[in-house]
Amino acid sequence: MGIPRRTFYRWYDRYLGGGPEALQDRPSAPNRVWNRIPAAIHDQIIELALEQSERSPRELAVQFTDEKSYFVSEASVYRLLKAHDLITSPAYVVIKAVNQFHTRTARPNQMWQTDFT
Repeated sequence: MGIPRRTFYRWYDRYLGGGPEALQDRPSAPNRVWNRIPAAIHDQIIELALEQSERSPRELAVQFTDEKSYFVSEASVYRLLKAHDLITSPAYVVIKAVNQFHTRTARPNQMWQTDFT
């Protein structure tokens, strides 16, 4: 017949288990992605974030994991909150650079390290 023996027996087992309907072509793609958060969990995380708006994504992830016994990472919570515009941008303080250091050196090798960040 030109087909591998293993394929024949796999088809034969499917036929014995479900009849001719079991031999229909099936999609090879999985029904769901293994690492995607289900919609029900997604909605619960958003509800928790709206109830506890003062908490950070890390605190929300820990609280959700403790209360619901379903692990969700801080990064996943952050992505969900950002997608729903629930992340506020941090208040940046602009610091201007000065022309000279406030503690000047008088001798060689007096200043060993400085930070320009």
